[in-house]
Amino acid sequence: MNIIIARPKRWIFLVVALGLSVVILANIHLVYVAFQSRPDCVDHLKVKSRQNGTYRAANSAC
Repeated sequence: MNIIIARPKRWIFLVVALGLSVVILANIHLVYVAFQSRPDCVDHLKVKSRQNGTYRAANSAC
């Protein structure tokens, strides 16, 4: 018990370092997923008309 009370700065540093590590790893994971999940081509409207429940791509790559 005395170890925890005697070194509160060490515990604060460890908690902050752990929190920053989680945030950094989460961001790395999001960037990885963003680059790995690019779909080739999906079905969408080709004309500029708008139908109920369907959307048209702003710039079609197909």
